[in-house]
Amino acid sequence: MLHRFFSLGLLALAGLVAPLAMAQSASPAAPHAVAADFIVAVVNSEPITNHDVRLQVQRALQQLAQQRRNPPEMSQLAQQVLDDLINQKVQLQLARDLGMKVEDSVVDQAEQSIALQNQIDVAELHRRLAQDGLTVTRLREQLRDQVLLQRLLEREVESRVRVSDAEVEEYQRDQQAAALNSDTEINLAQILVVVPETASPEQVNALKARAQRALVRARQGEDFAALVREFSDASDLTTGGQIGLRSVSRYPELFVTATQALAVGDVSDVVRSPAGFHVLKVVEKINPKMPTMAVTESHVRHILLVPGPALSEDDARNKLADFKKQVVNGQADFAALARSHSQDGSASAGGDLGWSSPGMFVPEFESVMNRLAPGEVSDPLRSRFGVHLIQLLERRKASLSPEQQRAAVRALLREQKTEQQYRTWLQDVRARAYIELREAPL
Repeated sequence: MLHRFFSLGLLALAGLVAPLAMAQSASPAAPHAVAADFIVAVVNSEPITNHDVRLQVQRALQQLAQQRRNPPEMSQLAQQVLDDLINQKVQLQLARDLGMKVEDSVVDQAEQSIALQNQIDVAELHRRLAQDGLTVTRLREQLRDQVLLQRLLEREVESRVRVSDAEVEEYQRDQQAAALNSDTEINLAQILVVVPETASPEQVNALKARAQRALVRARQGEDFAALVREFSDASDLTTGGQIGLRSVSRYPELFVTATQALAVGDVSDVVRSPAGFHVLKVVEKINPKMPTMAVTESHVRHILLVPGPALSEDDARNKLADFKKQVVNGQADFAALARSHSQDGSASAGGDLGWSSPGMFVPEFESVMNRLAPGEVSDPLRSRFGVHLIQLLERRKASLSPEQQRAAVRALLREQKTEQQYRTWLQDVRARAYIELREAPL
């Protein structure tokens, strides 16, 4: 992933998973815990110490543990961390040579964002990090470096990357031509109108007409599972006719050909097989070489209280917690509470925010929303707008429009080109720096 080192740094800070005090006291081998510090590398005139490497190794181990991933060999991890630190230093030095700076207000905003993601205020953030040995000054230095690195890459790398319409179209053509390879998986739902072997031509025509009626109603947007129960002669009525997600090689070639050009949610023409007439709906289509062409949308409503002189944040949380208790116990209606109490424009609609696609809401709101089951009410949560209570009404799969599909392909190509550009640029930056490797980190 691009910017892997300093993205890790931001994630560590955002998740409060960078306990420096622990890093100072814990180590993979006890004899090293009291080892004297020493310089392991010099970048231009700035040293990198064994202590610097050990702190970052500890952070990496904690993050790997959170992700339930096995760590590499300690010597390999230490060398990778050292390489990351060298990359960071040469980039920070270049940014400062170019006169780039980060305003205090931007650092303030970064602190507030981290606090919000952890559902605490900035003072509590400082207190928790102080318990782990990280001073406010050091925290702000790290945040300033992170923002400076991001700005440098936006200027030196990302601003130079262009993806043309022709490249998007070529990629789509290539992937569509290779869409049905062994890596592609599809899930189809079917309505099967069985044709007996002894059926007369008139009976065949009548059965085909039945399948056509089902097709017309499916394309008009009627619930496919209900149409399965009404029309299908297959044995998969309880699953809405779904055959299951599997590789294309495990589907009849006739089905694959009929749905090859369809997007998720589309319905095929009537297909004839030895068993009868089929109407096929594409439920899922997964090609690892293509960005997803369907998204999960959420329909939510919320109650927003904005803390201020007349309402503290604790009072807002307590009030919303009481609202949740009333709703869960059936003593109050969520929409009625939202109309009476919510302090945003959705109040008149009972707090209804409509259908949303991923990325429409701020991360602290969306992360909580994504963990809810339909009908469930969240605990009170803090965002940059205030304190919310969320209720998830329902979820659905939605296909991307052609414009959204092109945008997804463009973003994929831009990410690929940016990664390539970044690697080339970083090699050049390192080649122009004086880097001296001394003792291997312990």
